[in-house]
Amino acid sequence: MSVLVVGSVALDTVETPYGREREVLGGSATYFSVACSRFAPVKLVGVVGDDFPSSSRSLLESRGVDLAGLEVVPGRTLRWGGAYRNDMNEAVTDFIHLNVFENYHPRLPEEYRDSEYVFLANIGPDLQIEVLDQISSPRLVVGDTMNFWLENTLDRVREMASRLDIFILNDAEARMLTGEVNLPRAARKILELGPRGVVVKKGEHGALLLTEEDIFALPGLPLEKVVDPTGAGDSFAGGFVGSLAAAGDLTTASLRRAVVYGSIMASFNVQAFSLFRLCEVGKGDIEARFAEFKKLTDF
Repeated sequence: MSVLVVGSVALDTVETPYGREREVLGGSATYFSVACSRFAPVKLVGVVGDDFPSSSRSLLESRGVDLAGLEVVPGRTLRWGGAYRNDMNEAVTDFIHLNVFENYHPRLPEEYRDSEYVFLANIGPDLQIEVLDQISSPRLVVGDTMNFWLENTLDRVREMASRLDIFILNDAEARMLTGEVNLPRAARKILELGPRGVVVKKGEHGALLLTEEDIFALPGLPLEKVVDPTGAGDSFAGGFVGSLAAAGDLTTASLRRAVVYGSIMASFNVQAFSLFRLCEVGKGDIEARFAEFKKLTDF
């Protein structure tokens, strides 16, 4: 079962204690797509400029990502620059040049409109709602957000959340959205907006899944070297949604397993800059790390 993702495709300049990479492939839809492609085929909707490298396009296509929905328009591709200095859990944004993304409105190809599994990556809530209005009868809609949208368009984020099946956000965003300090209480309050489930990402400390029927907490995998956390949340979402699409059901067991696979893909992502590590990962690597998580949480 294929997965539709709508989000950003960008060229990133990233600095961490392990070095600096300039204009490497990034963007929320990109990280999601590569992570998800290990579980299910992906259809990507986004926009790039006519300067987008052919090598980056080829990389996505080599992972089986359908790019019929990737618009190429005159101008420059979205650029983001950031650095992880004192805290590897938080990037300091040095610059963001929206370029062709500034006036972008997603237009889904006709063949994408009956997609059953949908991920609304980190774009403005108005654009996320525009996408939902173009989809006929999705089986599962998962959405993401960020602090900028919560600070500036809170009502629209709430409206978008009401149309989701599962809302994925980090711990700071969950607290900002609800005003609750306690994460389980915050997640419970988010459920009242309409989603059937909430996943709260806690960076190196793992993730929390909460539905009306279940609560599941997974620790982070202890990694001795984190090179670049950029895209970790989107990689988590890729593993999470891809696992559910592959399973073909939304049972409690499948949701719990999806949190584990999401955490696995995020753990690979942070071990190198850009998509360098994710692109190397095979099914054997994923299942070996699944076994690590199982051993870690068994007592």
